[in-house]
Amino acid sequence: MTVPSGRRERKKAATRQKIADAALRLFLERGYDAVGIRDVAAEADVAVTTLFSHFASKEALVFEQDDNFEQRLTQAVTGRAPHEPFLPELRREIQALVRHCTADGAAPIWRMIDESPALREYEESMRLRHAESLAMAIAADPDLSQTTTACRTIARFVIDAYSVAREAADPEAAVDEIFRMIEAAWEATGPSKP
Repeated sequence: MTVPSGRRERKKAATRQKIADAALRLFLERGYDAVGIRDVAAEADVAVTTLFSHFASKEALVFEQDDNFEQRLTQAVTGRAPHEPFLPELRREIQALVRHCTADGAAPIWRMIDESPALREYEESMRLRHAESLAMAIAADPDLSQTTTACRTIARFVIDAYSVAREAADPEAAVDEIFRMIEAAWEATGPSKP
């Protein structure tokens, strides 16, 4: 996550992190469904309105890195040098995401997500949003002239790669295997190079 530059931005980021940390601690201690928004606000020592100014929903508290991941994925396409391939950059971002999601201490969080229909639904809608943002970034790049269908399909493959890889016995090897398939699919779509 980028470090906010101004004092006000740093203070907002610290408050946001304090709320997210309090929420996760309570969710893991008591169970996601047993904890309410007011409980989280009280634990973080903020007003409920302050909590909602940082997080749009209870589910968003669990996925507090959501916007950061989405920005990093689109930046992998838009921030690269002209004529540089975009798939290696996306592979690096997905590997980082998989490392984050499989780090020590992540298992109880994923167990909580898997056990909650509301969290699973939120995660799926988040992944669809990430795929659309990524597809738009790919489609907007003049070096990557492909059909909308090709851009959307590759974006979905990239986004789904992290969930498939994080559940694999060897997540890093899974990312490599998946990206070989993604690269072959992109290559098959036409004359553009990834």
